[in-house]
Amino acid sequence: MKEFIQRRDKNGVAYLTLCRPSAYNSLSMALMQQLFETLDEIETDLSIRTVVIKGDGKGFCAGHDLKEMLDAGEESFYQLTFETCYKVMQKITSLPIPVIAQVHGVATAAGCQLVASCDLAYAADNARFGTPGVNIGLFCSTPMVALSRAVMPKHSMEMLLTGKLISAARAESMGLINAVVPENSLEQEVEAVASLVASKSRHTLAVGKRAFYQQKDQSLADAYIHCSQIMVSNMLSEDAQEGIDAFIAKRQPVWKHC
Repeated sequence: MKEFIQRRDKNGVAYLTLCRPSAYNSLSMALMQQLFETLDEIETDLSIRTVVIKGDGKGFCAGHDLKEMLDAGEESFYQLTFETCYKVMQKITSLPIPVIAQVHGVATAAGCQLVASCDLAYAADNARFGTPGVNIGLFCSTPMVALSRAVMPKHSMEMLLTGKLISAARAESMGLINAVVPENSLEQEVEAVASLVASKSRHTLAVGKRAFYQQKDQSLADAYIHCSQIMVSNMLSEDAQEGIDAFIAKRQPVWKHC
């Protein structure tokens, strides 16, 4: 099978490149399956503490492979496509380490969903984002799930109802991405952020990421109760003890990632 996901590891960071440049890295069934499998491998790879997802060629990701879906012409294939897609997005959220989107060119429909699903996102100043399904009679309902959790309701509805592309600057103002970076500096900026995150304790990153998504939909009182217990458990971990001792002694911590 052709490889649609290229993985390169460096200093605790796994860089994953979507490799279907001729199709703007659209999410074919094979690509999604390979992405899921790669993330699944990374989940238990204790040497990796951060993941970066980027696209090959002229753009990040143009969404689902509509030609593949149309050629299949079967409800069962449509069902499998969207099920595979949401499993990939859920895998990103449940992964015990942070995932960063590095965006250039277009990130549309399920490509925009992919960006919204990542924990952090940085984009080149020429990047464009959109959920244009409404333009072809196919409302971006599954991208809406991630988008509506990443930005304010009226912003997500504007994108979903109009189908218009928005600039990287607008995406930043809406909270869809963290920052806009000059195109020729994007790779260096993302590498710097990824390396900084990867320098932390993997155990602590996992505790924090899991707690963040767990408390989001809880009431204020329940969130405080839940996160207080998380902090007690975290405080008892070896890395927390090491980190606090290193802070007091004014030295660099030596993580055991546990």
